[in-house]
Amino acid sequence: MQLLKDRIRKDGKVKDGNILKVDSFLNHQIDVQLLEEIGKEFKRLFEADHVTKILTIEASGIGIAVETARAFGVPVVFAKKAKTKNIAGDVYTSKVMSYTHGREYDVIVSKDFLGPEDRVLIVDDFLANGAALEGLIKLVKDSGAVLCGCGIAIEKGFQPGGDELRKKGVHLESLAIVESMNPATGEILFRE
Repeated sequence: MQLLKDRIRKDGKVKDGNILKVDSFLNHQIDVQLLEEIGKEFKRLFEADHVTKILTIEASGIGIAVETARAFGVPVVFAKKAKTKNIAGDVYTSKVMSYTHGREYDVIVSKDFLGPEDRVLIVDDFLANGAALEGLIKLVKDSGAVLCGCGIAIEKGFQPGGDELRKKGVHLESLAIVESMNPATGEILFRE
């Protein structure tokens, strides 16, 4: 998606440790027009899959999930990183290692919101090692729902997550795949 790549080149900041900061437009301060276009692009890419639910993980994926759900006209479900008093009853649970936070989380979704009748599209802001997506895919499988695929705004193509998921047969669409980043120069190269 050229619009997203252009915005990453303009406003993305490359940091040591393979960090790409896009918090000025994607996951801290949000450019809602850009997210609307991202949602429309995921609709175009997965339209034939008859998606009935969008699934993401809190918190950075929620904005993208909302705009994608708006494009599809379906609800968003987001996996929570902690069980709260607001979640009553049975839940699906999966363990997820957060690359950003350097820790493992139990993520949960209430069984009230995900089940065998659902056709699920998972969306998220970043894909690096694939741990978050693996955890979300497990929740979908545990629920008996159909996994339609995964839509990612930015994939770090130099890390193994995307390639490993594709080898497993997951329909994965990433709107911008970063091939390399240079923290000294700020240069970002994309897979074409």
